[in-house]
Amino acid sequence: MIQQERLRCLLKGLVAEYKEKHNEHIDIPVNEEEQFTLFRALCNIRPAGAMPAEWMKVEDEYLNTLAHEKGIVTINDMEEREPQIYLWQGDITRLAVDAIVNAANNQLLGCFAPNHKCIDNEIHTFAGIELRMECARITAYMEMPEKTGVARMTYGYNLPAKHVIHTVGPIIDEEVTDKERNELASCYRSCLQLANAYNLHSIAFCCISTGEFRFPNEEAAQIAVDTVRTYLKETNSKIEVVFNVFKDIDYKIYDKLLS
Repeated sequence: MIQQERLRCLLKGLVAEYKEKHNEHIDIPVNEEEQFTLFRALCNIRPAGAMPAEWMKVEDEYLNTLAHEKGIVTINDMEEREPQIYLWQGDITRLAVDAIVNAANNQLLGCFAPNHKCIDNEIHTFAGIELRMECARITAYMEMPEKTGVARMTYGYNLPAKHVIHTVGPIIDEEVTDKERNELASCYRSCLQLANAYNLHSIAFCCISTGEFRFPNEEAAQIAVDTVRTYLKETNSKIEVVFNVFKDIDYKIYDKLLS
């Protein structure tokens, strides 16, 4: 089965499920790009729950093939800026590290907005529906909403990364407060502590709280770099840390901080 056949098979299952739940028919587009947009949207909006085993097998095949088509990136493809610290610009879902960090919302179930461009949506899309299912199993035993600055780990499923570490960063309304600075530092520290507790060798951080949560990019980057440097120095941890950026503005900031 080729990729387009897999995608159409996945869409048929999702469209049938949507019609059964909402009594509303959706036409499957002819164009492959539009098909993927619909596939992503339907996965985004559906609550945590399994699909038939054959559907999930096809999803695994489709997303694994997609990951290789996008191109898998390892730490060996990056420049080491400082001992154990790397900077890389691009799509975090391409990284084959032990864990990538997801800037999660406080429900920890991923982004439900169809095709939203946040990193939470991106990671859940390319990991597959099993990631939301595992998140739901975790939150079923937790007091919700999740506290800011805490870290939780799941498997990476169809991502090149073995695990995803989810952390909720502070949301900035007006001026940044010391409390919010400490919460952001706690996000980075908690992720590193969790990674070390599970003997992970590498972790890739996104720019936590700088997007929808409105933490100023430059100050957030300074906190991120300072926290990681301090942690590595104080613990003598051997973990390799990647600062993953997507926007040019963030690359320039981190490039300057790590030069």
